[in-house]
Amino acid sequence: MTVSLRTLARTLIPAAALLAAPACATTPAPVETAVATPAAAPAGPALWKVSDEDTTIYLFGTVHVLPENVTWFDDRISGALAASESIVTELPPSAMTDPSAQQTIMAFAMLPPEKSLRAMLTDEQRTTYETALGKLQVPPQAFDRFEPWFAAMTLSMLPLMQNGYKVDSGVEKVLESKAGASIKRDAVETVEGQMKLFDDLPLDAQAKFLTTTAENVDKMVPTLDQMVKAWSEGDADRLAALMNESMKDDPALAERLLYARNRNWAQWIDDRLDQPGTVFMAVGAGHLAGKESVQDALATRGIKSVRVQ
Repeated sequence: MTVSLRTLARTLIPAAALLAAPACATTPAPVETAVATPAAAPAGPALWKVSDEDTTIYLFGTVHVLPENVTWFDDRISGALAASESIVTELPPSAMTDPSAQQTIMAFAMLPPEKSLRAMLTDEQRTTYETALGKLQVPPQAFDRFEPWFAAMTLSMLPLMQNGYKVDSGVEKVLESKAGASIKRDAVETVEGQMKLFDDLPLDAQAKFLTTTAENVDKMVPTLDQMVKAWSEGDADRLAALMNESMKDDPALAERLLYARNRNWAQWIDDRLDQPGTVFMAVGAGHLAGKESVQDALATRGIKSVRVQ
C-alpha cells in the first residue's frame, strides 16, 4: 500500500491524540469514573454539559477516524449543536486542508538528511519494526526519513486505513458539515502544539513508542473497533477501561497526551464560563472518559459536569 506524505499529513493531523497509544491495549479492566453516569445511559455517544447562570458548554467526545457505516449523529447531538453559537475542536477545521499545516507536520516529522530511522534502532527494535511493516506489506525502508514518533503514528494509522477507517467519516468532519455557516469556530490547540507533544519526546522514548506500536500492529483494528463500539453506545466506563489499559505501560506518555491536555482544556472551559453563551466543544473521546479526564479536572475546580439524557 502506497500512501503519500500529503495523505499521511492530512490523516495524522486529527488522529494524533486518539491513535497514539490505543493499539497497545490488551484485555481491559473495569474502572471507575468521577463523573456520575445514569444507570440507563442513552443509546448513542455520550454528551455532557457544564453550565452556570448564563453559559452552557456541551462536551462531546469524538473519534477522529471512523468507518463509513457508523451512524451516531442523533437528535441530542443535533439539538446541542443547533443551540450553540460556537463549535470548539482540538484544532481549527482549516487544519484538515491547510497546506501550511501539512508543511508544519513534515517539518517536525522528517529526520536530518544524514540520519535514518532504522539506524537509530537497536537490532531487536529494528526486527520488531520491520516485521510489523511486512505484515502491512510496506517496504522496510518506507519510513526511514521519519522521526520515530511519526513512524509510530503512521504505523498506527495504516492498518486502520487498510480496513476502512477514514478521516472523512470521522466525527469532526461530520460536525463541520452539520454546523451552520453562521456558527463560530474555535480551537483549543494548534497543529504545531500537537506535533511538539511527540517531537519533544526523548529519542529513547520515541523508539519505545515505535516498538510498542509495532509489537501490537495486529491489535490496532480490533482495539479501535472495541473503542468505537463503546463510544457509539455511550459506554464511557468501557471506553475509559480501554484507554487506561492502552496507556498503563507508559504513564509519561499518558501524562503528555491525555492528562496534561485535559487540565489545560479544563482551564479553557473555566475561563469560557466567564462569558455568556452556548458552546459545543468536541474533543477526542478518550479525554472525556476515566480517571484524570476533563471532567475530573473540572471537578477539582469545583465545576460540575452533567451527563445529558
